[in-house]
Amino acid sequence: MLDVPPGVQRDFPLARLTTIRTGGPAEYFARPASVAELQHLLTWAAAAGLQVGVVGSGSNLLVADIGVRGLVMKLDKELSTIELDGLAGDRLSCGGGARLPAVAAAAARSGLAGIEFGISIPGTVGGAVRMNANAYGGALADVLEWVEVVSATGVERRTPDRLGFQYRRSNLLDGEVVAYARFRLRPAAEDQVKGTLADLRERRRQAQPSGIKTFGSTFKNPEDPRADGRSAGQLLDAAGCRGLRIGEACFSEKHANFVENLGSATTADVVALMIAGRERVRERFEIELEPEVQGLGPVDFPDDWWRE
Repeated sequence: MLDVPPGVQRDFPLARLTTIRTGGPAEYFARPASVAELQHLLTWAAAAGLQVGVVGSGSNLLVADIGVRGLVMKLDKELSTIELDGLAGDRLSCGGGARLPAVAAAAARSGLAGIEFGISIPGTVGGAVRMNANAYGGALADVLEWVEVVSATGVERRTPDRLGFQYRRSNLLDGEVVAYARFRLRPAAEDQVKGTLADLRERRRQAQPSGIKTFGSTFKNPEDPRADGRSAGQLLDAAGCRGLRIGEACFSEKHANFVENLGSATTADVVALMIAGRERVRERFEIELEPEVQGLGPVDFPDDWWRE
């Protein structure tokens, strides 16, 4: 029998850690609270031949209905802190598990600007780095100074030029976890930054569904010139997907690029709905939408959904 480190739980229900609330349990689950704990878990998983996954805010994640084999982690305590850093007071150091809206709010309280867009991204710092997050004209890569990446082989500090940033992706590998990140910001009037945050919150509230079981944007905005600048949501809407329902999953009436769990949706319901929406856009516009949502475990996505 596998020798399991202290604090590792078996058959942990993951649906509760995702905003869409679907999916099965993790074979092993842990909440590392420090770099040392994180590296110990990664080393144990590597020696045991276990796949490793990380859950952040769970806002862009579909968990397989049958669950996830291997080790799933959620960064905790020291690895979710937010601290003002630097002699000039213009840097924030954050744990990979820190929520990006909290980082944006902390920056505002410190009179720092540059990461206001984070208020609109319901994810963690680590997930935002892995996905090269951006919103409302702001981009993580523009304010990121460095990250500390932990793996079974050690801890490495990397600057943005070594992260292979592309639209909604980086070159971080499976088994590499962002433990810390430091952002270089710029001084600004606290009231001005807080005003920007309030404006972005209101824009998000008006445009996107809230208070329901949903994840963030389902599909990436296409770069295909045939889209004529239209977003994925606009294309889905024009293709008749607003309100489209399969099982207990449906495209939101408020924003067609958001999937809602109407009560007891499964991950299979969500994937089937995504397939239907993508096919409608393809038939109407000859555009292939690429999913933005990530899968954890054997989620049955079609093989051609991700292009290199």
